[in-house]
Formats: sequence, structure tokens, C-alpha cells
Amino acid sequence: MAIPADEYLTGFMADRDFNEVDVRRMLSGASGLRPDTVPGRWRIKTRHRRATWEVIVEPDTHGQLVVVITAYRVEP
Repeated sequence: MAIPADEYLTGFMADRDFNEVDVRRMLSGASGLRPDTVPGRWRIKTRHRRATWEVIVEPDTHGQLVVVITAYRVEP
């Protein structure tokens, strides 16, 4: 699995204090999956730094990749 990082995501990673390694850990420790409100995208429930997070992904069927759209902490 590859996780392409574009400028949009890189900006969020800096603002939300996580990096590509953190995203990979979040994806490997996923505890839930559900469709996003945007067709073709998925919300992955996970944990990061003892908090619940969601990672929004979109499959890239041509390259057999998962493109990370964004990730954020879920407020209780």
C-alpha cells in the first residue's frame, strides 16, 4: 500500500501534528470502516496518541493505492 502525500495533506499533517509514519500506523490499527458522505471515499476509525481519529481515504483502483484525503481527531 502506498500513501501519496500531496501539498494539501502535508499542510494538514503539520497543522494537526502527525506525519506519514503516523498515518501508516493509524491505518494498520484501524478498528472500523464506513462509507464517507462523498461517494467513493471511506472513513477509517482508528486511534492515535490515545485519542479517536478518522482517516478519510479514496481507493485508486488504477494504481492499486489508497489515497489519504485527510485525517483528524474525533472530538468526544
